[in-house]
Amino acid sequence: MFVTPDDHPGTASVPDDVRSSRQRAGAVEIDSGQLLQGRREVLIRHGGECYRLRHTRNDKLILTK
Repeated sequence: MFVTPDDHPGTASVPDDVRSSRQRAGAVEIDSGQLLQGRREVLIRHGGECYRLRHTRNDKLILTK
């Protein structure tokens, strides 16, 4: 489920200093396609609340509570 820069061509344009700062911060990059698994929306449970992540027709991601 985790994506490396080689797996996702869009990350190739990320400067090395930005990429290394993300790694130091412990951030993990996950491809939205793998998260959505072909669906237009998924529900994410966090802290007892349910959030909706939608992929719009304009190719944007919207997270709502």
